Amino acid sequence: MVGGGNDAFIGGVHRIAARIDDRYELVAGALSSTPEKSAASAKALGIPRSYASFAEMAEAEAAREDGIEAVSIVTPNHVHAAAAKAFLARGIHVICDKPLTSTMDDAEALEKAVAESDALFVLTHNYTGYPMIRQARAMIQAGDLGEIRIVQAEYPQDWLTSPMETEGLKQAEWRTDPKRSGAGGCVGDIGTHAHNLACFVTGLTVEKLAADLQAFGTGRTLDDNAHVMLRFVGGARGMLWSSQVAPGNENALKLRVYGDKGGLEWRQEDPNYLWFTPHGEPKRLITRGGSGANDAASAVSRIPSGHPEGYLEGFATIYNEAADAIRAVQNGADRAQAMGVLPGIVEGMSGMSFINACVSSSSADAIWVNL
Repeated sequence: MVGGGNDAFIGGVHRIAARIDDRYELVAGALSSTPEKSAASAKALGIPRSYASFAEMAEAEAAREDGIEAVSIVTPNHVHAAAAKAFLARGIHVICDKPLTSTMDDAEALEKAVAESDALFVLTHNYTGYPMIRQARAMIQAGDLGEIRIVQAEYPQDWLTSPMETEGLKQAEWRTDPKRSGAGGCVGDIGTHAHNLACFVTGLTVEKLAADLQAFGTGRTLDDNAHVMLRFVGGARGMLWSSQVAPGNENALKLRVYGDKGGLEWRQEDPNYLWFTPHGEPKRLITRGGSGANDAASAVSRIPSGHPEGYLEGFATIYNEAADAIRAVQNGADRAQAMGVLPGIVEGMSGMSFINACVSSSSADAIWVNL
């Protein structure tokens, strides 16, 4: 693991997720920005090999007969590209937190590194791992909604309503810093999740967008609220709202998709339920593990119906499928085939294009921008 010291929220999430299906053993880490902090975190977490930097770890682990097979990168955005390239160059598989990087230049350099490596690159868009999201994707592919017309995605939170970045909260400090976060604030942090989920579920690609980004927090240079109009290839239309200054919203990711035969609705805070409305008929509630669940949902369900399953398990699905993909490649499978539906460099570049287009559009008074 690179980053994710023992006091880092997202590092803990990734460590739990990697262990849920018993596919990984964490044996090495460059867990912090200083050797002392990294060593202290490794000791606290029981990780046997601690390194002063990701560069040192990549070189040393590649030289070991029992060296790591994969690395999890859970740093702030600006470190992603350099760290990933160091491991890809040595044939070590990379599992990286989103978004891809902080700048498009870094993203393009990383895209080149992925193409030149034999190793896999997996991006942890964890919401794609939820069973009812897989159900929705399969239903749309099967034509249950008909021709898609409307896609509504929203992801409001409220945790930056107050200036948390000035009150010592590390998560807020780097997310509101353009040098570490990139050109997008809220739109890069959670707007990319909404964009990725809309495209993953529908199979559609955004062709152009018009964005209005705001920084309501006093002194903030990055957006904390975004309204985005979307036009998809093929004619579907959509709207995306992401916000971190909407009081009363904790993690309210929501997706609604409507076609000429029916509609679907899903809420992340109630993730085991999917509402399906065939046109002209009553709403139907499909539950994870229930009688209406399809094979795509059942394949990533771990526990009986009626039991909560969500955030950590969504991450675990990404890690589990990444393990399958790594073993497949080690046994000679084609990289693209081994990846299956896992998000990777393509989805990462799409997310970066989305962020840049939003920033560009908003800076020009919300003009339409091609992706």
